[in-house]
Amino acid sequence: MTITSIQGTPQSTQPWANACSYQELFDRASDSNRTLRLAFATPTSFRQGKYDSALPTRECVFNSLHSRWLKYSGVELVDFSIESIFPSAFDIRTEVSNDYIGKFIGTVGDVKYQIMGDVNPLQIKQLNALADFALYAGVGRKTPMGMGMARRL
Repeated sequence: MTITSIQGTPQSTQPWANACSYQELFDRASDSNRTLRLAFATPTSFRQGKYDSALPTRECVFNSLHSRWLKYSGVELVDFSIESIFPSAFDIRTEVSNDYIGKFIGTVGDVKYQIMGDVNPLQIKQLNALADFALYAGVGRKTPMGMGMARRL
């Protein structure tokens, strides 16, 4: 294998490359944008009890992002809540991927979530920061194996 390039900033031909600190990510997040549109590029699945679910509900997606944010960022999200997030449009399908244990079924495609109701700007900013964080953290299970690659559109 020969490495031909390394990209650390977004390019018109490569939107998956970027770099910034957690604080920069939070500071850049909008406190007014109520649309959170995510693209799931590789099969994305979520552990629910003993089984996996491929459906990207607000709880599964944003709790996954929130958990990773808390684990690694050091930037606290005060009064965090996902109660105002509702899916408003989706173009998704399931895909099967094989791993060393067996088959892995997950969702690929786009989901648009909308922040609804009377929500303060800080909570909107936090949700936008998590949507932006998806590019770096991945979503759901088996992200170290390349599953759950997601980014904001």
